[in-house]
Amino acid sequence: MEAHQPRRAEGLPPHGEELSESSRRDERNDAGGIGRPEARAAARAGHAPELQARAAQADRSRDDHDAPVREELDVHTRGTAERAGRAAPVQRRRRVEAHADSDRRRRRKRKHALHASAFVVVALLAGCGGGGSTPSITVPAARTYHLAGFTPSRPVQPKTPTTLSFTVVQPDGTPLTQFKRGPGPHTGVHVIVVRRDLGVILHHHPPVGPGGKISDTITFPAPGPYRVVIDVYPKTNGLVPNFQLFSVITVAGAYTPKPLPPPRASETAGGYRFTLHGTPHLRAIVPALLDFSVTGPGGKPAAFTPWFGALAHAIFFHLGSLDYFHTHVCAPGASGCSSVLGAARVTGTSATPGRLDVGVLVPVAGTWRLFLQCKVGGTVLTAPFTLHVS
Repeated sequence: MEAHQPRRAEGLPPHGEELSESSRRDERNDAGGIGRPEARAAARAGHAPELQARAAQADRSRDDHDAPVREELDVHTRGTAERAGRAAPVQRRRRVEAHADSDRRRRRKRKHALHASAFVVVALLAGCGGGGSTPSITVPAARTYHLAGFTPSRPVQPKTPTTLSFTVVQPDGTPLTQFKRGPGPHTGVHVIVVRRDLGVILHHHPPVGPGGKISDTITFPAPGPYRVVIDVYPKTNGLVPNFQLFSVITVAGAYTPKPLPPPRASETAGGYRFTLHGTPHLRAIVPALLDFSVTGPGGKPAAFTPWFGALAHAIFFHLGSLDYFHTHVCAPGASGCSSVLGAARVTGTSATPGRLDVGVLVPVAGTWRLFLQCKVGGTVLTAPFTLHVS
């Protein structure tokens, strides 16, 4: 099972082009539990000045119209009116009327009590007493998974083999060395590299070396800023089936972003024709299946070969934010092929040659780029499709 949680893409430097739609280094996903874990230190000491400011402004209007008091009086008034509406008829009796000045005195007393309470809170937070310094609370950074020793750290050259390496560090500070193994696609480490304009994608499953060091060779076809998604499946007994970590690589050279093509029903890759049947009506966080056919020269259905544990991989990136989601297509009844987002689940299947039911389950609305990948005749084919999600 693979699960995701929507995350904001982070790390890419500002660039000249601004894409019209936007939806985050480490990122959480729901089955992963830790997709994009970020160290956030809460600024506890900042509460005292806020309370002081509120106390200083509490009597700014110098009248008896405090909102909390007025709200409470309104509640009492409504309650009394409702009870009066339900009461049975009674004989007319002499009644006692409350004078305005007595109500005003009661409200003034209540207001002063609220101001006094606020002053006490401010005094406690400020650390009243001798010493001359205000104590502060220090909150250490959250202990999360993160990357160490990521390379390349400098711009690289296009069309030149480049070594990409890193280590995944666990929350306790030790390298992660144990990863899930076995059948299905949800194992090991997936490294997915995408250019900012969604014009280029690279998908690798690098080996894990001694001490948890992961190293692979990647050749970037063209210049530009690239986002690196590291989808990790640790071997744990907890509730963290997988999570994502992120980095950025810059490929030197003149980069001219390409506009995203409009939605089309058919694309060709490696001499094979990928056709999307029907008109998709996709909604965020709602699972759906897209019906694809893949045919070779002469219209012959493609024979899919398992690649990284699946018959096909469906990789989704959101235009602008580069939010990420990943589903798989497996043979009917295969285990470990479902993708989960919150309470929603989707499983792609392929029961016959040349047909793919591709699962879609994306976290936010907008324009998405689907990279549909499969292995046919020993070659990995990638067919990109533009999708609109409401």
